[in-house]
Formats: sequence, C-alpha cells, structure tokens
Amino acid sequence: MILAKQYRCIHSASCLCTKGHLNEEVIFLVFHQLNWNPTLIATLSCVCKWFDDLAKRVLWKEFCKTRAPKMMLDLQSSGSHSIDGNWRALGKLLLYCSGCSKGGLFNNIDIPGHFVHKTRFSRTSGKSFLLPQCRTDVLYVSDPCEHLDQGDEGDVGFFRGIFKCFAMSKVRKILINRGAPLHPTEVCPYCKAKLWNMLQAKMIPSSASCRLGAYEDCIEYYVCLNGHVLGTCTLLPLSDTEEASEE
Repeated sequence: MILAKQYRCIHSASCLCTKGHLNEEVIFLVFHQLNWNPTLIATLSCVCKWFDDLAKRVLWKEFCKTRAPKMMLDLQSSGSHSIDGNWRALGKLLLYCSGCSKGGLFNNIDIPGHFVHKTRFSRTSGKSFLLPQCRTDVLYVSDPCEHLDQGDEGDVGFFRGIFKCFAMSKVRKILINRGAPLHPTEVCPYCKAKLWNMLQAKMIPSSASCRLGAYEDCIEYYVCLNGHVLGTCTLLPLSDTEEASEE
C-alpha cells in the first residue's frame, strides 16, 4: 500500500505522537531484522515528521551501509559523518533509475523512472568520466541501466553516480571558474538541488563512451550541487562493442 506523504502527524491529539515515540533503539532493531527494507523505510517516513526525521538520520544510512558497504566507507573516509544531499537521497540513488520525461533534462527521451534490483557502482569507472586534470577527484558511477529499442533513440542507457566531497572537488572548481550556468528549471531527482550540464560545460572526456560502450557524441550527464550524477547515452550494438574491445 502506498501512503501519501504527510507533513503533519496523522494521529489524533491524544496520540503518543504528541508526547514521544518508541525508543529509537527499538525501531533500529526492528529494521535491522527487516534487513533495512527500503519500501518499509519509505512507508514509515510517511507517518509523521518524527518518523521521517528518524528515517533520514538513521534508517537510510543503515540501508546505504548494507547495500554498498565499501563505497559508503570510502565516501565517509574524509572524516565527515554525513553524506552530501543526505542519506535518503543517496539511498534513492542506489536503487532508482530516474528515467526522463519528454521535454525534460534529456529532450526527446521519454522513459519512466523505475526501481532496480541491483546496481554496481565503480570508483574505477568514475575516472573515465573525469577530465585528466580532475582525476584526483573520487567519483562512483553505475553501470548503465539499459532500455533497448527506443525508436529513433536506439538503445538508451541511463547511469548515475556520486562524488566524494564534491564541495572540495576540482570538477566543481572548474565549473564555477568557467561560469557554467545551472539548469533554469530542472533539479536533481534525488535531492532536488540545481544541476550543471557537463556536456554544455565541455567536461565529458572521450573515455566515458568507451567505459559505457556508447557512441561518443551521444553522451550527456548532469551533476547537482550535492555531487549526484545522472546521465544518458546511446549504447553501441553489442557486436560493435565486442569488435571495439577486440581492437
């Protein structure tokens, strides 16, 4: 059952919600037994602000640490105990392909967003999306989520990712120095922050197409103010990809 988001407690005035809730440790143990089920975390968040706050501070954090433990350890290794854009946004990024509506970020592409069962994020792959002078930055990028036979668009791949310490990154510094404009209307589907177009800023290296198995002139991606990455590409036919790798 899908619950509508509530910004006020949905309980009555006499409910314990006005006086306090179950101990956080009890809820923590319950969700630990549920293996940090993201559907149930999202449902709990809809009950009231208190549960929503608990989910953002604790439950989504544990979900992320369980789903991608090595990646989370690296993202926090700078000494920060939080993640840019909050844990809920990162949890959504791990399990949700944003897709795109027609006339949105990626113009003519009209593919609805959807949840994905499992996605591999790679720090090594992330290097391929960075200009040579930015490759000391740390970027985790997913394998493309494939949407085949999309008419004139061909085989479309959506990818997503996240920067470590984006506020201190060379990519952000270059974007600011170049005066790259933020998108006037669209926002990050994961944290609602403003977006930079990396294609418009001429910051997509040719190595990105090799990593994705895509046409070089058919890659576009955005990075938001919190360092979340979302992008799309037109995938090469499998036979062409195999021939390129053999060469």
